[in-house]
Amino acid sequence: MPDAGTLDYPTLRSPTGQWLVLSLLPRFGTVLQSRLMEHHPHLPDVLSLSAATLKALGVSPEARDIILAWQTGDDEHPKLQTALSILAACKRHGIGLLGRDHEHFPEALRHIHDAPLLLYTLGDTALLLKDQIGMVGSRNASPAGLDHARKFAAELSRRDLLVTSGLALGIDGAAHAGALDAGFATIAVVGCGLDRIYPAQHRKLAARVIDHGLMVSEYPPGTQARAAHFPQRNRIISGLSRGVLVVEASLRSGSLITARMALEQGREVFAIPGSVHSPVARGCHQLIKQGARLVETAEDILEELG
Repeated sequence: MPDAGTLDYPTLRSPTGQWLVLSLLPRFGTVLQSRLMEHHPHLPDVLSLSAATLKALGVSPEARDIILAWQTGDDEHPKLQTALSILAACKRHGIGLLGRDHEHFPEALRHIHDAPLLLYTLGDTALLLKDQIGMVGSRNASPAGLDHARKFAAELSRRDLLVTSGLALGIDGAAHAGALDAGFATIAVVGCGLDRIYPAQHRKLAARVIDHGLMVSEYPPGTQARAAHFPQRNRIISGLSRGVLVVEASLRSGSLITARMALEQGREVFAIPGSVHSPVARGCHQLIKQGARLVETAEDILEELG
């Protein structure tokens, strides 16, 4: 569970509170952030700039209005009220917050081109600093695929690679369970608020992850799972990991999105082959044709990662 340091809840003007405010600014995307960081490498410094400077740098009127309210202490502003509500919900549920400059915010994730400004956490955040392997695959996995996920997760964990996945049904759940059953921690990155377990079938598994590992989200408490959140979630799984193992995947699987993101981030991609007659093997076969490393054992992954 989080330690007292993680749960030292911020105010809106504390370092972590500043990252929270930045995360709530409208039209504050990657391109604008990159432009701002050319002048202000420590992004929260933007909150202290004048309205004229913010305008010149391309910050939207809506975002400038929020920043002005933050500067003048106008916490009645609707967006700052939202921020205060988030902080209250985090305290209520024991959820920690990590700004991008927190010591437990991984360097590898910080440097992907669309890095999250803030992570919400439940569990041991020091695990984020360990070498990780992302494991993903079909929600409608075959019995063989589930067995592969459990066994690979257990063996990779024994070899000091922490298993990170997305808590989904199928391969994700089997990967988390495989690591936990072998006595190791695991990280689950989810596409909803940490107070809302999705899918509901994994409530018990989520509790085990929190007790013996870490759950992570870039979405504040109260956020429902939505389809658009899962590709965003996937970039964090790959961003945290040294490589991504696709255990089973159809040609339309979201796991292929994770694999593509991993390649864009400079990560290794691994795939387990399956039967030529299996729909949930075709995505893996496509990845292998495109250059993913075919793996049959955990040793294949360890050799590639060095």
